[in-house]
Amino acid sequence: MLIAGVDEAGRGPLAGPVVAAAVILDPAVAIEGLADSKKLTATKREKLAQEIKNKALAWAVGRSEVDEIDEINILRATMKAMERAVHSLAKVPERVLVDGNQPPHLPTLIVETIIKGDDKIAAISAASIIAKVTRDEEMIRMDCVYPGYEFARHKGYGSQLHMIKLKELGASPIHRRSFAPVRRVLQGAV
Repeated sequence: MLIAGVDEAGRGPLAGPVVAAAVILDPAVAIEGLADSKKLTATKREKLAQEIKNKALAWAVGRSEVDEIDEINILRATMKAMERAVHSLAKVPERVLVDGNQPPHLPTLIVETIIKGDDKIAAISAASIIAKVTRDEEMIRMDCVYPGYEFARHKGYGSQLHMIKLKELGASPIHRRSFAPVRRVLQGAV
């Protein structure tokens, strides 16, 4: 049975896309060290991401951009990114295991949500790693496109450094205008 694990990265940040990944692991090929991406160092995540891409039966990434997040809200945009990731897989899974408690809309597939699935299910851990590495790499590239915000350091999350830069520079084109801290800056309320 082909089982796809699905997870996302980037629901909480104030800037950048939300990225989801779907991974179908090969049950005959072990990948050591799979875990929730947040519990791994950046170096370990990057190494594992490459190994997953090399050994998985299929993997794919889906995303929702900032304008879509602002238009339909972060939860719905996250579900869309997950749906896009699953639909982009080179193989059609028979089951889809999703981290969390909100299932994406995949009416032709059996979908199961698993709270803390990125800690419990190898395929979800693999998806967590692919999503996080993909998003982090993009935010590092955005650091060059929008210098001064230091996206390479905070990846768009609402860190103290990011809040200082947001207040100093205003919102960039990749800031989520529907998120309260960004909205406050745009309204001059900070």
